[in-house]
Parts: sequence; C-alpha cells; structure tokens
Amino acid sequence: MGAVRIIPCLDVKDGRVVKGINFVNLRDARDPVEAAEAYCREGADELVFLDIFATVENRKTRFEWVKKVCDVITVPFAVGGGIASLEDMQTLFDLGVSKVSINTAAVRNPELIKTSSNNFGKDRIVVAIDGRKNPPGSGRPRLEVVVKSGSESTGLDIIDWAKRVEKLGAGEILLTSKDADGTKEGYDLEMTKAVAETVKIPVTASGGAGKLDHLYEAVTIGKASAVLAASIFHFGEISISQVKKYLAEKGISVRM
Repeated sequence: MGAVRIIPCLDVKDGRVVKGINFVNLRDARDPVEAAEAYCREGADELVFLDIFATVENRKTRFEWVKKVCDVITVPFAVGGGIASLEDMQTLFDLGVSKVSINTAAVRNPELIKTSSNNFGKDRIVVAIDGRKNPPGSGRPRLEVVVKSGSESTGLDIIDWAKRVEKLGAGEILLTSKDADGTKEGYDLEMTKAVAETVKIPVTASGGAGKLDHLYEAVTIGKASAVLAASIFHFGEISISQVKKYLAEKGISVRM
C-alpha cells in the first residue's frame, strides 16, 4: 500500500458546507471556498465535495460553487451529487474538477461506470457506495447498498456491488456507513474491511471518525487506502497535521 490519503469531506447544501448525523439533522459548518482554501493550507491530500441534496431534489450539481472552489483549490478534488451523464462529468472536468463521484446514478445505470471510465479514464471515476447494516431475519443483505442520500433501499449486497463496480471500471470506491455517519464513534470496520479485501482498487473509509484511533483503525483493521472525515475537521476538533503526525508515529505511511 502507498501513502494513506487524508481527505476532508464537504457536504454542500444551498451553497454552504453542512454536517449531520446518519445523513440527517444538518447543521451549518462553513463556506465551501473558505474551507477549500483552509484545507489546502493545512495539508489535505485531496478534498471531496458532495452536493448532498442534488439527487434527492432530482437536479444536477450546482456548478456555481464548484467553479468558485476550482479557482482557489491546490490539491486534487472530487465532486459528487446529481451527476448522471457523461455531459455532467465533462462540464465538471472542464471547470477543473479532478474526479467525479457517482452513487445513485451508478446503481440505476451501471453501464455509466463503464462508459465514463472508457471516456475519461478510470482514475477520474469514483463510485461512492453508501451502506447500512440490516438485522438478521430482515430478508435483506446484512450489508446493503442504499441510495438517494440513504433514503432508499436497493436490496443490493455491498460486496457484490463493490465487485461489480470494479469490474465495470471504477478507479476507486468511497464507502460510507450510513449507520456510523456523524456519530464520531468510529468507522464501520466490518464493512470497510469486507469491501477493501474484496477489491483491488483503493477504498476510502467514510462515516464515523471521532478520534485519532478511529483513523488508524480504518487503515490497519479496515484496510482502507484513504480516510475521509468531516465533523472533526470542520469544527476544529482534530487537525490534518495531527492526523498525519499520529499515523506516521504509528508506522503508517502518509504524505507530510
């Protein structure tokens, strides 16, 4: 494994960065442009911006804030939310976006993964997978894919779906546990490890980071190639430099 990437995630709603718990109860965090500049200065390896209500509201990503971020950002960054066609992707790439992240659209139309990978190169295509755990006897997969900001079940097993998106040409997987999201109680290590050990492409752990140990566990137990966090960075609880120093002292390769 190469150096582990440290990635702040910025959920955007109405042009502002917000953060919730289990995908709901959102609270304002900061301006996306201000956040992008700050995280670049602080040493983020990449950034992920998600227009979290684009799919729910049946609209495309709002390009106004994307353009403003592109004007100031100095590290690679991905944009997701409401991206459903090659045209949407081309618009974002033309603005200066490094990668696109597709989630609901990929589940609805898996061939979009293949065509976008062929057109733009797999390194620019991230498939985001949101998952939840179901109780025994539910009649659903234990680890199930959910879409539309976690509001809709799919019946898809996460492991099966991860294998499929890799085969179709995804360059990496952004895996978020809906159950752990915003709780600050730790990543879903079972889910992360299950996916990371199933595919050869990089897997980014997302959802639940609350302390330094959680990021270390995502790499060592969850086998993640990158760790993504929101609350701890947005509200100044832990800095990116603290994360990198901590992981380096634990023997994890990071980009200093």
